Amino acid sequence: MELLCPAGNLSSVKTAIEYGADAVYIGLKDDTNARHFAGLNFTEAKLHQAADFVHQQDKKLHIAVNTFAHAGNWQRWQHAVDLAAKVKVDALIVSDISVLQYASERYPDLELHLSVQASATNRGAIEYYRDCFNVKRVVLPRVLSIHQVRQLARSTDVELEVFAFGSLCIMAEGRCHLSSYMTGESPNMNGACSPAKYVRYEQTEKGLETRLNDVVIDVYGEGENAGYPTLCKGRFSVDDDETRYHVLEEPTSLNTLELLPELLKLGISAVKIEGRQRSSAYVKQVTQTWRQAIDQALLCQSNQAEFDVLPSWNEALDAVSEGSQTTLGAYHKKWQ
Repeated sequence: MELLCPAGNLSSVKTAIEYGADAVYIGLKDDTNARHFAGLNFTEAKLHQAADFVHQQDKKLHIAVNTFAHAGNWQRWQHAVDLAAKVKVDALIVSDISVLQYASERYPDLELHLSVQASATNRGAIEYYRDCFNVKRVVLPRVLSIHQVRQLARSTDVELEVFAFGSLCIMAEGRCHLSSYMTGESPNMNGACSPAKYVRYEQTEKGLETRLNDVVIDVYGEGENAGYPTLCKGRFSVDDDETRYHVLEEPTSLNTLELLPELLKLGISAVKIEGRQRSSAYVKQVTQTWRQAIDQALLCQSNQAEFDVLPSWNEALDAVSEGSQTTLGAYHKKWQ
């Protein structure tokens, strides 16, 4: 099982490899990737440095070209694919069918992974992408229960990758429209949920207000940690009720440590850590914790012993989780 970790800069690439990642995924410094935040991501020069470092360590580098191409500027996505092939990346993570077609035809030896943004949730969809574009691996959306993941693992020979830890979103991947409604910029096409230029913090009599395009997303009292204002995780008063609460989703992180034995049993090819927008300290903490957990789970599997999640692992992950809370998300739901 591959431990695939995020990196928003060269420092995080080196940190992930140092603390046990088998592979690192990154994005280019433009809107071809879904974490297009100011100060993050890789120019062509930095990309070459990252590829050289990762391959010198005998590890793998994945590049996310996972937004949907703009009809008027297709050349940018084409260039991203060309650049990935040029530096000999180990895998290209793609969501857009046109980008998949270009990559599969122009570079038939380039390994293609279907991005979570494509939202392939059933056997038919997975086999379509395999047959049409020679996709080797599919990243499963975070809306599936473990029962549904189990069904897919049994029904396809395509490699499956699942999110193991990190931020959650209420929207089915590839269909996020809330923040684009507020700002006019789509996360699926412009690469950033709540773009920084629309974000504002303002101290008022009520407390510290966070705003997105001048709409109040949350108000924090003294001593409360102020989160980044994303619309789906804001607290709101409804129908003149003075009580503020998370109408759509609480800010909390996915943590699937307890599912590791099941994921190994199913033959899941990779567990993915979310967080290319996070710091190198986050990458260090999460990578070393998951490295220890995977190694322990593999040892227990080979010895037919019971795997137990160490309290110290959860404590380490809680420290870098949204709202210091974690959940199994949709994995534990009973309905389909």
